[in-house]
Amino acid sequence: MKKAYEKYIPFQPIPLPDRTWPDRRITQAPTWCSVDLRDGNQALVNPMSVEEKVEFFHTLVDVGIKEIEVGFPSASETEYQFLRTLIEGGHIPADVTIQVLVQAREHLIEKTFEAIDGAPNVIFHFYNSTSTLQRKVVFHTDMNGIIKIAVDAADLIYKLSEKALASGMNLRYEYSPESFMGTEMDNAVEICARVLDALHATAERPVILNLPSTVENCLPNYFADEIEYFIRKLPGRERAIISLHPHNDRGTGVATAELGLLAGAERVEATLFGNGERTGNVDMVTLAMNMYTQGVDPLLDFSDINAVRDVYQRVTKMKVPERQPYVGELVFTAFSGSHQDAISKGVHYMQQSNSPFWEVPYLPIDPTDVGRQYEPIIRINSQSGKGGAAFVMQNSFGFDLPKAMHPEFGAIVQKETDRVGKELKPEQVFQLFKDNYIEATAPYQLVRHSFVEHTEGDTTKVDFTGTLRHKQTEFQVSGSGNGPVDAFFNAVHGQKIDRFTFVDYKEHAISRGSDSMAVAYIQLRDSRGQDIFGVGISHNINLAALKGILSAINRGVNRE
Repeated sequence: MKKAYEKYIPFQPIPLPDRTWPDRRITQAPTWCSVDLRDGNQALVNPMSVEEKVEFFHTLVDVGIKEIEVGFPSASETEYQFLRTLIEGGHIPADVTIQVLVQAREHLIEKTFEAIDGAPNVIFHFYNSTSTLQRKVVFHTDMNGIIKIAVDAADLIYKLSEKALASGMNLRYEYSPESFMGTEMDNAVEICARVLDALHATAERPVILNLPSTVENCLPNYFADEIEYFIRKLPGRERAIISLHPHNDRGTGVATAELGLLAGAERVEATLFGNGERTGNVDMVTLAMNMYTQGVDPLLDFSDINAVRDVYQRVTKMKVPERQPYVGELVFTAFSGSHQDAISKGVHYMQQSNSPFWEVPYLPIDPTDVGRQYEPIIRINSQSGKGGAAFVMQNSFGFDLPKAMHPEFGAIVQKETDRVGKELKPEQVFQLFKDNYIEATAPYQLVRHSFVEHTEGDTTKVDFTGTLRHKQTEFQVSGSGNGPVDAFFNAVHGQKIDRFTFVDYKEHAISRGSDSMAVAYIQLRDSRGQDIFGVGISHNINLAALKGILSAINRGVNRE
């Protein structure tokens, strides 16, 4: 590649020093048009069957898309039959407009009018290529020849429309100067203006001018300059609806669309998850959800985004990547320890503050808005920090570990991820918690016990008596304190385990109802000043605390 790059001709931006689009904001959704059933379908190794296309059509309708390009009915019998199936089968809702595509060729235009017969709402979309490169290497003609092709097609379409309009069809027109991005802007303006004239466009009956980045070949800001320039120069701007059709050859299709909207476009043709020729079309889901994160209603419903993805994958046989924005398996996932900690704190802040705004670091949207769940947000591998394991325990299993315990349990989890060399699932994290804390039942075990409470005025005294087992030996213990935990710890403290001092205690319920379980977290400190934690679980909160103390003692003894 050292010298091969020299054979490429750099894009020449148009001069537009007084551009205004950088200071604008997107404040409302564009008109959306899905081209999944045409652009997306023709780009598949095995195109969808009629039945699959019908299912996909209904999915697009359910999402809320009101303009749907259903194919190229003059191109093949399958495309033609699919369109007739939609019309004759009553699949098209009254508020949905189907769009059909055709080249600017006479016999194909006539065939397309046959295909749309009986449809209530139709956009008749025709195109021809206008770019400098295609004129030179494909058509071998000048711009006048290209304009003639477009105007002749527009004249024919307007003439053939009379019968359809007379039947009551709501018929609209759309013209695309294909490869608009690579066309001289003054030429693009001229051909579109001539088409508007031929179609008798008015402000009351505007024509859609679809301006495609058929092959994305420049920076998105250059494209925005083209759109703003085109709109400024177009005679009778009110006669046109400016539409975009971005592809993704440079990987910036979303940015191209967003900047094109800033420059004045009102409509976007796109596909779900960016399917389409080569690197695909612009992704409608990403565009819509980007607006959503900025407080703009995209007028599309992705509240069950996984269901939409499942239909898409089944009928197209394509795979949505794990990192696909908003829908990929891993997009609401954090492996990094610092990210996990920030997410955990953000969720806690939302719960405590009752803020009406979404304010969680690293998560641009609330996963539940698109039908996702909190449980998979935190994923545990060797890159995870102490907060990640605690977050999984709280959000997946209801254990709210004390902050001081996070480093200890985090180290246990990280040691295991280093050992296995891969991600740990939440169930595996819980098993580590269970093995290391709840089942730390040796060498000391509580065999039987009882409490006696004495109250005098505001003062309470609790006496504890019980039997402990150390390996095979049982012995009696007793002690008093201001509560059950204090009494038990005082009782065991004198039995050769007085090297531990009590530091802290926390408890909470881990299920609801009368049969709820209680968990107790106990923090002790050994003679070397090192902290050790224990966990106990029981239906009885006092017993949970006793188990937690013995868990901590057993863990301390076993690590010596």
